[in-house]
Amino acid sequence: MLSGALLASGCGAGAAHHDAAAPAAASGYPRTVDDCGHEVKVTSPPRRAVSLNQGTTEILLSLGLADRMAGTATWTDPVMKGLEKANAGVPRLADDMPSFETVLDADPDFVAASFASTLGPGGVATRERFAQLGVPAYLSPSDCAGKDNSGDGDGVRDEPLTMDAVYTEVRDLARIFDVEQRGEKLVAGLKARIDSATKGIDASGVTVMYWFANSTSPYLAGCCGAPGVMTRAVGAENVMDDTRQEWPQVGWETVADRDPDVLVLGDLTRRSQTAETAAKKIEFLESDPVTRNMTAVRKKRYVLLSGQAMNPTVRTVEGVEKLAAALRAYGLTK
Repeated sequence: MLSGALLASGCGAGAAHHDAAAPAAASGYPRTVDDCGHEVKVTSPPRRAVSLNQGTTEILLSLGLADRMAGTATWTDPVMKGLEKANAGVPRLADDMPSFETVLDADPDFVAASFASTLGPGGVATRERFAQLGVPAYLSPSDCAGKDNSGDGDGVRDEPLTMDAVYTEVRDLARIFDVEQRGEKLVAGLKARIDSATKGIDASGVTVMYWFANSTSPYLAGCCGAPGVMTRAVGAENVMDDTRQEWPQVGWETVADRDPDVLVLGDLTRRSQTAETAAKKIEFLESDPVTRNMTAVRKKRYVLLSGQAMNPTVRTVEGVEKLAAALRAYGLTK
């Protein structure tokens, strides 16, 4: 009860600070975006944004908004190349998921998250809890549009993810921060990179499997998340296409039975699961009696991707580029 009272007191103080310091309405504000069935309304461009996941962080940094960020959290990888200097000036509240109190201590006027597991029950806090303090909260459309997050695990896709969800997120955040031209430039650049990476490629008949983490019970990509975007872009086939779960956990016997031509391995720097790095994954694959005779393992057909490239983010484009380049290098394209 005492901790609850202290938190309530702290929350009240934070809300009062924003009310007292709120600037006069900016031109074109208030602005509203429709986000996952919720209305996100800002009365002026945010000046103390907190990003709760690396994906939203890298979008904000790519939009040149480092000077308007009060904190970041929940990282799986080093920041995207080219953003190191901008990121260095933004406080990191936590390497993993921060507490609600830690986020409030940053005095945010806007919060953004990549996943419902972060901005929702069991996460940092719900939208409603932030709203009680007058802090608008935005969730990436890629984690709600055509997706059911109500069960256990990482959710189930009702519809295949497309890059349009990522482009929508970029444009929404650009509109909220009044930098629409930067948003359009970023989207155009991402589209051009995908077009360039996949021009003339045909990997039909090639099978791929995506392993994110965990050597005991591996998290593999189902049909329809960010890895689905990559697979469709090159015309290949995901051997786990028969499940709509985002990242189902399966046994190694199932992995060996499906025997993909290529293994895409998450190369993560976090330490919350076993076999986070690609090196540890390869060490396991080449030594375990169940996996060492798989086609991709025997022929060492590995594609190493950052965790963020395997999530629905601007770095999914990086995943498309690296997968396409690897398939060409392995002589698997027509």
